[in-house]
Amino acid sequence: MTDLGKVDREFFDAHIYPHLGADRDDEILGPQHGVDFGAIRIGEQVVALATDPVFVMPSLGFERAAWFAFHILMSDVAVSGIPPTHLSVDFNLPPEITDEEFETVWTTFDEEATELGVSVVTGHTGRYAGCNYPMVGGATPLAVGDPDDLVRPDGAREGDRVIVTKGPAVEATGLLSIQYEPLLAEAVDAETLQAAQDRFYDMSPVRDALTAAAAGPVTAMHDATECGIYGGLFEMARAAEVRIEIERDAVPVQPGVVEACDFFDIDPWISISEGTLLATVDPAGVDDVLAALDDEGIPAADVGEVVAGSGLAVDGDEQDHPGRDPFWAAMEEYAEKI
Repeated sequence: MTDLGKVDREFFDAHIYPHLGADRDDEILGPQHGVDFGAIRIGEQVVALATDPVFVMPSLGFERAAWFAFHILMSDVAVSGIPPTHLSVDFNLPPEITDEEFETVWTTFDEEATELGVSVVTGHTGRYAGCNYPMVGGATPLAVGDPDDLVRPDGAREGDRVIVTKGPAVEATGLLSIQYEPLLAEAVDAETLQAAQDRFYDMSPVRDALTAAAAGPVTAMHDATECGIYGGLFEMARAAEVRIEIERDAVPVQPGVVEACDFFDIDPWISISEGTLLATVDPAGVDDVLAALDDEGIPAADVGEVVAGSGLAVDGDEQDHPGRDPFWAAMEEYAEKI
Protein backbone atom coordinates (compact mmCIF):
# COMPACT_ATOMS: atom_id res chain seq x y z
CA MET A 1 0.00 0.00 0.00
CA THR A 2 1.79 3.13 -1.25
CA ASP A 3 -0.98 5.38 -2.58
CA LEU A 4 -1.87 8.50 -0.61
CA GLY A 5 -5.33 8.96 0.88
CA LYS A 6 -7.82 6.50 2.30
CA VAL A 7 -7.35 2.80 1.69
CA ASP A 8 -9.53 1.24 -0.96
CA ARG A 9 -12.25 -1.33 -0.35
CA GLU A 10 -9.99 -4.26 -1.29
CA PHE A 11 -7.44 -3.31 1.37
CA PHE A 12 -10.22 -2.69 3.91
CA ASP A 13 -11.85 -6.04 3.27
CA ALA A 14 -8.55 -7.94 3.30
CA HIS A 15 -6.83 -6.37 6.28
CA ILE A 16 -9.31 -4.46 8.46
CA TYR A 17 -12.81 -5.85 8.21
CA PRO A 18 -12.05 -9.40 9.43
CA HIS A 19 -10.49 -8.10 12.66
CA LEU A 20 -12.99 -6.00 14.61
CA GLY A 21 -12.69 -7.25 18.16
CA ALA A 22 -15.59 -8.58 20.16
CA ASP A 23 -19.17 -8.86 18.93
CA ARG A 24 -21.51 -6.81 21.12
CA ASP A 25 -25.27 -6.71 21.21
CA ASP A 26 -25.33 -2.93 21.67
CA GLU A 27 -23.72 -2.29 18.26
CA ILE A 28 -26.26 -0.96 15.78
CA LEU A 29 -23.94 -0.07 12.92
CA GLY A 30 -20.37 -1.28 12.54
CA PRO A 31 -17.54 -0.26 10.21
CA GLN A 32 -17.95 -0.50 6.44
CA HIS A 33 -15.78 0.93 3.69
CA GLY A 34 -17.13 4.29 2.57
CA VAL A 35 -19.52 4.69 5.53
CA ASP A 36 -19.12 7.78 7.68
CA PHE A 37 -20.04 6.64 11.19
CA GLY A 38 -20.87 3.76 13.50
CA ALA A 39 -23.64 3.60 16.08
CA ILE A 40 -24.32 1.93 19.42
CA ARG A 41 -27.36 1.82 21.66
CA ILE A 42 -27.06 2.90 25.30
CA GLY A 43 -30.28 2.50 27.23
CA GLU A 44 -33.03 4.40 25.42
CA GLN A 45 -30.58 6.47 23.36
CA VAL A 46 -28.36 5.96 20.36
CA VAL A 47 -24.79 7.21 20.00
CA ALA A 48 -23.40 7.86 16.52
CA LEU A 49 -19.61 8.17 16.53
CA ALA A 50 -16.78 8.59 14.04
CA THR A 51 -13.01 9.01 14.10
CA ASP A 52 -10.94 11.21 11.80
CA PRO A 53 -7.50 12.81 11.69
CA VAL A 54 -7.09 16.32 13.04
CA PHE A 55 -6.15 18.04 9.78
CA VAL A 56 -4.44 21.43 10.24
CA MET A 57 -2.84 23.32 7.33
CA PRO A 58 -0.84 26.29 8.69
CA SER A 59 -0.67 27.82 5.19
CA LEU A 60 -4.38 28.61 5.52
CA GLY A 61 -3.73 30.66 8.65
CA PHE A 62 -4.30 28.94 11.99
CA GLU A 63 -7.78 30.32 12.59
CA ARG A 64 -9.07 29.26 9.20
CA ALA A 65 -7.22 25.93 9.40
CA ALA A 66 -8.76 25.19 12.80
CA TRP A 67 -12.27 26.03 11.57
CA PHE A 68 -11.86 23.50 8.78
CA ALA A 69 -10.29 20.88 11.06
CA PHE A 70 -13.21 21.14 13.48
CA HIS A 71 -15.87 20.84 10.78
CA ILE A 72 -14.16 17.83 9.20
CA LEU A 73 -14.54 16.11 12.56
CA MET A 74 -18.20 17.04 12.98
CA SER A 75 -19.28 16.16 9.46
CA ASP A 76 -19.24 12.36 9.76
CA VAL A 77 -21.55 12.27 12.77
CA ALA A 78 -23.76 15.08 11.45
CA VAL A 79 -24.80 12.86 8.53
CA SER A 80 -26.37 10.55 11.13
CA GLY A 81 -29.11 13.17 11.36
CA ILE A 82 -28.43 13.61 15.08
CA PRO A 83 -26.75 16.87 16.11
CA PRO A 84 -23.17 16.38 17.40
CA THR A 85 -22.99 16.53 21.20
CA HIS A 86 -19.52 15.51 22.43
CA LEU A 87 -15.89 15.46 21.29
CA SER A 88 -12.77 13.57 22.32
CA VAL A 89 -9.64 15.00 20.68
CA ASP A 90 -5.96 14.06 20.58
CA PHE A 91 -3.34 16.59 19.42
CA ASN A 92 0.03 15.08 18.44
CA LEU A 93 1.67 18.39 17.60
CA PRO A 94 4.87 19.06 15.65
CA PRO A 95 7.65 20.49 17.83
CA GLU A 96 7.66 23.82 15.97
CA ILE A 97 4.09 24.86 16.80
CA THR A 98 4.12 27.82 19.17
CA ASP A 99 1.92 28.26 22.20
CA GLU A 100 0.23 31.18 20.45
CA GLU A 101 -0.51 29.14 17.33
CA PHE A 102 -2.01 26.31 19.35
CA GLU A 103 -4.06 28.81 21.35
CA THR A 104 -5.58 30.03 18.07
CA VAL A 105 -6.41 26.46 17.07
CA TRP A 106 -7.96 25.63 20.40
CA THR A 107 -9.97 28.80 20.88
CA THR A 108 -11.40 28.28 17.38
CA PHE A 109 -12.37 24.72 18.32
CA ASP A 110 -14.00 26.10 21.47
CA GLU A 111 -15.97 28.75 19.57
CA GLU A 112 -17.24 26.32 16.93
CA ALA A 113 -18.08 23.67 19.54
CA THR A 114 -19.98 26.16 21.65
CA GLU A 115 -22.01 27.28 18.64
CA LEU A 116 -22.98 23.68 17.83
CA GLY A 117 -23.66 22.70 21.44
CA VAL A 118 -20.73 20.26 21.52
CA SER A 119 -18.90 19.53 24.79
CA VAL A 120 -15.24 18.46 24.78
CA VAL A 121 -15.16 15.59 27.29
CA THR A 122 -11.60 14.24 27.09
CA GLY A 123 -8.41 14.42 25.07
CA HIS A 124 -4.62 14.54 24.93
CA THR A 125 -2.23 17.29 23.86
CA GLY A 126 1.54 17.15 23.33
CA ARG A 127 4.45 18.02 21.05
CA TYR A 128 6.34 15.06 19.59
CA ALA A 129 9.30 14.55 17.26
CA GLY A 130 8.21 13.05 13.96
CA CYS A 131 4.75 14.65 13.98
CA ASN A 132 4.10 16.84 10.97
CA TYR A 133 1.37 18.96 9.44
CA PRO A 134 -1.33 18.56 8.32
CA MET A 135 -2.17 15.35 10.24
CA VAL A 136 -1.59 16.37 13.87
CA GLY A 137 -3.70 13.88 15.80
CA GLY A 138 -7.14 12.36 15.75
CA ALA A 139 -10.54 12.86 17.30
CA THR A 140 -13.83 11.13 17.95
CA PRO A 141 -17.03 13.18 17.82
CA LEU A 142 -20.25 11.73 19.18
CA ALA A 143 -23.92 12.48 18.57
CA VAL A 144 -26.27 11.30 21.29
CA GLY A 145 -29.98 11.27 20.58
CA ASP A 146 -33.23 9.47 19.88
CA PRO A 147 -32.86 6.21 17.90
CA ASP A 148 -35.85 7.27 15.79
CA ASP A 149 -33.83 10.25 14.53
CA LEU A 150 -30.91 8.15 13.28
CA VAL A 151 -30.42 8.33 9.50
CA ARG A 152 -28.60 5.16 8.51
CA PRO A 153 -25.96 5.38 5.77
CA ASP A 154 -27.41 2.23 4.18
CA GLY A 155 -31.00 3.46 4.20
CA ALA A 156 -31.51 4.46 0.55
CA ARG A 157 -34.61 2.78 -0.89
CA GLU A 158 -35.99 2.22 -4.35
CA GLY A 159 -38.09 5.22 -5.32
CA ASP A 160 -36.14 7.74 -3.24
CA ARG A 161 -34.95 10.94 -4.87
CA VAL A 162 -31.29 12.02 -4.71
CA ILE A 163 -30.44 15.49 -3.41
CA VAL A 164 -26.97 17.07 -3.73
CA THR A 165 -25.92 20.29 -2.01
CA LYS A 166 -23.24 22.72 -3.28
CA GLY A 167 -21.90 20.44 -6.00
CA PRO A 168 -18.51 18.98 -6.95
CA ALA A 169 -14.96 19.66 -5.77
CA VAL A 170 -15.83 22.21 -3.09
CA GLU A 171 -12.89 21.19 -0.90
CA ALA A 172 -10.44 20.62 -3.72
CA THR A 173 -11.22 24.08 -5.09
CA GLY A 174 -11.14 25.87 -1.76
CA LEU A 175 -7.87 24.35 -0.57
CA LEU A 176 -5.91 24.34 -3.83
CA SER A 177 -6.88 27.92 -4.73
CA ILE A 178 -5.67 29.19 -1.35
CA GLN A 179 -2.62 26.93 -1.02
CA TYR A 180 -1.37 27.73 -4.52
CA GLU A 181 -2.85 31.19 -5.01
CA PRO A 182 0.20 32.65 -6.85
CA LEU A 183 0.01 29.93 -9.49
CA LEU A 184 -3.74 30.10 -10.04
CA ALA A 185 -3.63 33.93 -10.08
CA GLU A 186 -1.45 33.77 -13.20
CA ALA A 187 -4.08 31.73 -15.04
CA VAL A 188 -7.44 33.25 -14.08
CA ASP A 189 -8.81 36.73 -13.46
CA ALA A 190 -9.17 38.19 -9.98
CA GLU A 191 -12.92 37.57 -9.84
CA THR A 192 -12.53 33.87 -10.64
CA LEU A 193 -9.70 33.51 -8.13
CA GLN A 194 -11.84 35.06 -5.42
CA ALA A 195 -14.78 32.83 -6.32
CA ALA A 196 -12.58 29.74 -6.02
CA GLN A 197 -11.25 30.85 -2.64
CA ASP A 198 -14.77 31.64 -1.45
CA ARG A 199 -15.46 27.91 -1.60
CA PHE A 200 -13.43 27.53 1.59
CA TYR A 201 -16.31 28.28 3.94
CA ASP A 202 -18.55 25.93 1.95
CA MET A 203 -16.39 23.09 3.27
CA SER A 204 -18.73 21.97 6.04
CA PRO A 205 -21.79 19.75 5.48
CA VAL A 206 -22.89 20.00 9.12
CA ARG A 207 -25.59 22.61 8.58
CA ASP A 208 -26.66 20.89 5.35
CA ALA A 209 -27.13 17.53 7.08
CA LEU A 210 -28.91 18.79 10.17
CA THR A 211 -31.20 21.03 8.10
CA ALA A 212 -32.12 18.21 5.71
CA ALA A 213 -32.71 15.69 8.51
CA ALA A 214 -34.94 18.10 10.43
CA ALA A 215 -37.04 18.76 7.31
CA GLY A 216 -37.16 15.02 6.39
CA PRO A 217 -37.98 12.32 5.58
CA VAL A 218 -34.32 11.64 4.71
CA THR A 219 -33.41 7.96 4.27
CA ALA A 220 -29.59 8.20 3.94
CA MET A 221 -26.86 10.85 3.94
CA HIS A 222 -23.17 10.87 3.01
CA ASP A 223 -20.45 13.53 2.91
CA ALA A 224 -18.76 13.65 -0.51
CA THR A 225 -15.20 13.51 0.76
CA GLU A 226 -12.47 11.49 -0.99
CA CYS A 227 -13.42 10.57 -4.57
CA GLY A 228 -16.06 13.27 -4.54
CA ILE A 229 -19.66 13.07 -5.71
CA TYR A 230 -19.24 10.00 -7.91
CA GLY A 231 -17.37 8.11 -5.20
CA GLY A 232 -19.87 9.12 -2.53
CA LEU A 233 -22.96 8.18 -4.53
CA PHE A 234 -21.40 4.85 -5.50
CA GLU A 235 -20.72 4.15 -1.80
CA MET A 236 -24.32 5.03 -0.86
CA ALA A 237 -25.65 2.67 -3.53
CA ARG A 238 -23.31 -0.12 -2.45
CA ALA A 239 -24.18 0.25 1.24
CA ALA A 240 -27.93 -0.01 0.53
CA GLU A 241 -27.62 -2.58 -2.28
CA VAL A 242 -29.48 -0.34 -4.74
CA ARG A 243 -28.69 1.60 -7.91
CA ILE A 244 -28.45 5.37 -8.10
CA GLU A 245 -29.07 7.20 -11.37
CA ILE A 246 -28.40 10.94 -11.71
CA GLU A 247 -28.32 13.66 -14.35
CA ARG A 248 -25.05 15.57 -14.10
CA ASP A 249 -26.44 18.86 -15.44
CA ALA A 250 -28.92 18.92 -12.54
CA VAL A 251 -26.12 19.09 -9.96
CA PRO A 252 -25.31 22.62 -8.76
CA VAL A 253 -21.76 23.81 -9.52
CA GLN A 254 -20.35 26.68 -7.50
CA PRO A 255 -18.45 29.64 -9.01
CA GLY A 256 -14.73 29.11 -9.48
CA VAL A 257 -14.87 25.30 -9.35
CA VAL A 258 -14.60 24.53 -13.06
CA GLU A 259 -11.79 27.01 -13.64
CA ALA A 260 -9.76 25.88 -10.64
CA CYS A 261 -10.14 22.20 -11.45
CA ASP A 262 -9.18 22.85 -15.07
CA PHE A 263 -6.03 24.65 -13.94
CA PHE A 264 -5.01 21.93 -11.48
CA ASP A 265 -5.94 19.24 -14.02
CA ILE A 266 -8.31 17.33 -11.77
CA ASP A 267 -11.75 15.92 -12.50
CA PRO A 268 -14.17 17.81 -10.21
CA TRP A 269 -16.65 14.91 -10.14
CA ILE A 270 -14.20 12.52 -8.47
CA SER A 271 -12.33 15.10 -6.37
CA ILE A 272 -12.69 15.58 -2.64
CA SER A 273 -15.65 17.76 -1.73
CA GLU A 274 -15.96 18.08 2.04
CA GLY A 275 -19.05 20.24 2.49
CA THR A 276 -21.12 18.60 -0.23
CA LEU A 277 -24.02 16.60 1.18
CA LEU A 278 -25.43 13.62 -0.70
CA ALA A 279 -28.88 12.58 0.51
CA THR A 280 -31.64 10.21 -0.50
CA VAL A 281 -35.12 11.41 0.37
CA ASP A 282 -38.59 9.95 0.26
CA PRO A 283 -40.32 11.62 -2.72
CA ALA A 284 -43.01 13.06 -0.46
CA GLY A 285 -40.38 15.06 1.41
CA VAL A 286 -38.22 16.40 -1.40
CA ASP A 287 -39.91 19.81 -1.65
CA ASP A 288 -39.70 20.29 2.13
CA VAL A 289 -36.02 19.38 2.25
CA LEU A 290 -35.12 21.63 -0.69
CA ALA A 291 -37.14 24.51 0.80
CA ALA A 292 -35.41 24.13 4.18
CA LEU A 293 -31.97 24.13 2.56
CA ASP A 294 -32.90 27.17 0.49
CA ASP A 295 -34.02 29.00 3.63
CA GLU A 296 -30.52 28.41 5.02
CA GLY A 297 -28.90 29.72 1.83
CA ILE A 298 -27.54 26.27 0.89
CA PRO A 299 -27.57 25.51 -2.87
CA ALA A 300 -29.22 22.14 -3.50
CA ALA A 301 -31.05 20.22 -6.20
CA ASP A 302 -32.95 17.01 -6.88
CA VAL A 303 -30.58 15.28 -9.31
CA GLY A 304 -31.84 11.73 -9.72
CA GLU A 305 -33.41 8.63 -8.22
CA VAL A 306 -32.78 5.35 -6.46
CA VAL A 307 -33.81 2.29 -8.45
CA ALA A 308 -33.43 -1.48 -8.31
CA GLY A 309 -30.02 -2.84 -9.19
CA SER A 310 -26.52 -1.85 -8.17
CA GLY A 311 -23.91 0.80 -8.80
CA LEU A 312 -24.08 4.35 -10.15
CA ALA A 313 -25.15 5.69 -13.53
CA VAL A 314 -24.57 9.28 -14.66
CA ASP A 315 -26.56 10.40 -17.69
CA GLY A 316 -27.16 6.74 -18.42
CA ASP A 317 -23.46 5.80 -18.37
CA GLU A 318 -22.14 3.34 -15.82
CA GLN A 319 -19.68 4.80 -13.30
CA ASP A 320 -17.40 2.62 -11.20
CA HIS A 321 -15.93 3.85 -7.93
CA PRO A 322 -13.01 6.18 -8.83
CA GLY A 323 -10.68 4.36 -6.45
CA ARG A 324 -8.21 7.23 -6.02
CA ASP A 325 -8.84 10.92 -5.58
CA PRO A 326 -6.74 13.19 -7.85
CA PHE A 327 -6.59 15.91 -5.18
CA TRP A 328 -3.68 14.32 -3.32
CA ALA A 329 -1.49 14.03 -6.40
CA ALA A 330 -2.27 17.65 -7.30
CA MET A 331 -1.26 18.79 -3.82
CA GLU A 332 2.11 17.08 -4.24
CA GLU A 333 2.67 18.18 -7.81
CA TYR A 334 1.96 21.87 -7.27
CA ALA A 335 3.92 22.01 -4.02
CA GLU A 336 7.01 21.52 -6.15
CA LYS A 337 6.07 24.41 -8.46
CA ILE A 338 5.44 27.17 -5.93
